[in-house]
Amino acid sequence: MSTVGKKQGPVAAVLERLESEEPAAINRLIEWLRIPSISTDPAYKEDVKTAAEWAAAQLRQAGLTVEVLPTGTKEKPGHPIVMARSARGPEYRGPHVLFYGHYDVQPVDPVNLWESAPFEPVMKEAVPGGPGRRLIARGASDDKGQVMMFLESLRAWKQVSGLAAGGVEFTVMLEGEEESGSTNLEAFVSARVAELKKCRVCLISDTGMLGRDRPAITYGVRGLTYTEVVLHGPDQDLHSGLWGGRMPNPANELVKIMAQLWDADRRVTIPGFYDQVRPITDKERSAWRGLGIDINEELKGIGLPPESDVGEKGYTSIERAWARPTAEINGIVGGYTGKGAKTVIPAHASAKVSFRLVADQEPAKIRDAFFAWCRQHTPPGCRWEFIDHSGGYGVTVPTDSPALAAAARAIERAVGKRPELIKSGGSIPVAGLLKSVLGIDTIFMGFALDDDRVHSPNEKFELACYRMGAKSHAVLIDELRSLGGE
Repeated sequence: MSTVGKKQGPVAAVLERLESEEPAAINRLIEWLRIPSISTDPAYKEDVKTAAEWAAAQLRQAGLTVEVLPTGTKEKPGHPIVMARSARGPEYRGPHVLFYGHYDVQPVDPVNLWESAPFEPVMKEAVPGGPGRRLIARGASDDKGQVMMFLESLRAWKQVSGLAAGGVEFTVMLEGEEESGSTNLEAFVSARVAELKKCRVCLISDTGMLGRDRPAITYGVRGLTYTEVVLHGPDQDLHSGLWGGRMPNPANELVKIMAQLWDADRRVTIPGFYDQVRPITDKERSAWRGLGIDINEELKGIGLPPESDVGEKGYTSIERAWARPTAEINGIVGGYTGKGAKTVIPAHASAKVSFRLVADQEPAKIRDAFFAWCRQHTPPGCRWEFIDHSGGYGVTVPTDSPALAAAARAIERAVGKRPELIKSGGSIPVAGLLKSVLGIDTIFMGFALDDDRVHSPNEKFELACYRMGAKSHAVLIDELRSLGGE
């Protein structure tokens, strides 16, 4: 049972307001989810803008001062960023907090695998022994549902206290390009360094829990380098009977080269790849073992047997996910891929190759090392084309900071359970950007589940998770109100 309801003061009324307003809040979330804000596809440009304006309207209703600001250049405009600010209350002495989220979503392909239209949210009832009552829609968990937890906590505090964010000083930054590489975010942040450096800590709700009823705070995420390599051969597609075995086939050569990215121990073979990797401490290993994570059950959840637990030799599955870098081929294309047969040798073949990085690894160094490695493996008569899609630093934050302690207390007060401290194998590049440009750390306080099917068909967000998140954010505001010093 939560202990927060026993506490007198405005937070109790805020939580009551959240409970009574929940049906209306879910309807608001459904309204937002209906907007197809796919940032990577130019066809949805106006929808992305509409989603930004929708979020701005919610923030204005919560009492914040709001701007919808352009990004990019006149020649190459980007998607807008929503910036909002709440005024410091007369008695507030705590830190100025930056809340970051994103309102854009991933593409929905393959559409035929969705059980319902991706942008027509459907409420499904709980399944005994399975998912709870949940919303199915693109963006339900990543990230509109999680941002909505924060937005509704702001709304409730405004209604109860009359002050935006209950008097806590927030800067809110909602991005529209997170799912397409945050192309314009660094320039946007760099142009506003003086303003954003007033913030002392960042709060992001785009991470997950250990399981249902197992809240967590993430203290580390991996970085990312995302590349594309194209291997060019002849200047035209060729008849495989006339030319096969007489010259390099770019598709054949590319797969042979990519297969050399790993050795027999599944370690990446790029020279210098592990030079900056921060070692796992004995304390971390012990703590992670104590979490009781059942790897075989996780594998079963994605349709794989226990023997599928493979990866870099000498490390457990959790250690590989949370503290070791990886190289992955995300897509590979060459030649004819349509129905039926077409006997061609392709003029070129390409692969999308990403690297998940850990704290201290530099994305640009890994990118350059990979491209240099490819050059060293150039087949006779062929040439490379290199494309750098995006990158971001990994982040590990201190676990003993006052702000993180406040977040842990907030979750415990709101849901009655102390959150576990975990890391994530995923990447949130903005955290590394904020650390490098502004010098601030990030609290990752998310409430997603591993089976939310993020980036996949039938993405979901469970109402119990939404409820836990909204309450926790509301109580965090109360914790911040009593947190002295900047």
